[in-house]
Amino acid sequence: MGKREKEMLKGFDQAKKFLLTEAADIVKKNATAKFDETIELHFHLGVDPKKTDQAVRGSTVLPKGSGRKRTVVVLAKGEKVKEALAAGADFAGDSDLIEKIGAGWFDFDVMVATPDMMKDITKLGKLLGPRGLMPTPKAGTVTFDVSRTVKELKAGRIEFKMDDTGNIHAPIGKASFSVNDLIENAQTVINAITSAKPPTAKGTYVRSVTLTSTMGASVRVNQETNE
Repeated sequence: MGKREKEMLKGFDQAKKFLLTEAADIVKKNATAKFDETIELHFHLGVDPKKTDQAVRGSTVLPKGSGRKRTVVVLAKGEKVKEALAAGADFAGDSDLIEKIGAGWFDFDVMVATPDMMKDITKLGKLLGPRGLMPTPKAGTVTFDVSRTVKELKAGRIEFKMDDTGNIHAPIGKASFSVNDLIENAQTVINAITSAKPPTAKGTYVRSVTLTSTMGASVRVNQETNE
């Protein structure tokens, strides 16, 4: 452990669970890297990742934005291509973009597709899936409402997905955000993940929540007092 890490850990009780307001303040103060660190919430859920009916996935719009510029590509046809570009999509098209992606182009952060394009997109599954770029209805990225979706993605909409160990990692902003803005975004994410609880999940759903920055220490959050 380096000197910087040791100094961070001296500043708070690592065993304590803090109010969200306190945790945000601690994490922001410890985000002292030479770049604008991303602030993330980490959730450990009490579900069985091996059971498909207990998968947790969804999206939410951060009210204060994500602080990150996202490159959005839309796969659609005809007027929907024009609609996507008018809404702020960085790239939009149909067969031309599919061919380009198939050839190895991945200079984008999120893909949106209209339902009528999914049959053509499935052949890209092996390329998009491992990169987390495959559009899905559950994440809200398969839709005919491309204008609203693109605007939300550009404004700060994020997707969250449980991994195979029952954890979710969700960005809530940047270290340059105010504490109040981080708290508002964090509470929005907490509410979204709480609402995404599978009906088949038993026992304690959210087992732990921690808040951290890219290069900072993790701070435990007492989610029971942040309703």
